[in-house]
Amino acid sequence: MAEATALVVGYVIGSIDFAVLASRLKGVDIYAEGSGNPGASNVSRVIGRGAGALVLVGDLLKGVGAAAFGEQVGGSELIGLAAGGLAVTGHCFPVWHRFRGGKGVATTVGVLLWVIPWLGLGLAAVWAAIIAATRVSSFGSLTIVTLAIPGVWLWAEQARSAVVMAAISLLVVARHKDNIRRMLGAGEHSL
Repeated sequence: MAEATALVVGYVIGSIDFAVLASRLKGVDIYAEGSGNPGASNVSRVIGRGAGALVLVGDLLKGVGAAAFGEQVGGSELIGLAAGGLAVTGHCFPVWHRFRGGKGVATTVGVLLWVIPWLGLGLAAVWAAIIAATRVSSFGSLTIVTLAIPGVWLWAEQARSAVVMAAISLLVVARHKDNIRRMLGAGEHSL
């Protein structure tokens, strides 16, 4: 029962969409502006870097909160990672916004910051470095969610955690399908 509660709470936490909330405060429909994605990068482009930074922090904290709750209530790192994975799912498909959500990268990093803190910090640094070098957020995002799988496999308490991380990563990659097409074709949006 405790594990099921942790998973449901993880999804509900993930469904809080800070990009939608921030854009509504500014009178903007984030779904109709920029890329149309309710995420920190689009908020940064449309509303400004300050608002984008706040959305990024909120999305990170969703992952941290869901993973922490899952681990504390469920009693294991694996349940923490699974509850965090459902927070990523909630971010991508939020019940409050007709299942139209973001891509889940910041929330994924937040999950890793709780479950394996130094791996989360390392991947966040790689993400920031790639974005600084290329100005293409999606390239950094796809890189870190791919690197997260072997990182979790190597350093998690249970090897099964890598399977959960692979599922989270596959979801994030799937949410980037349009970005991948643009990277392979005419070019991706830059920050």
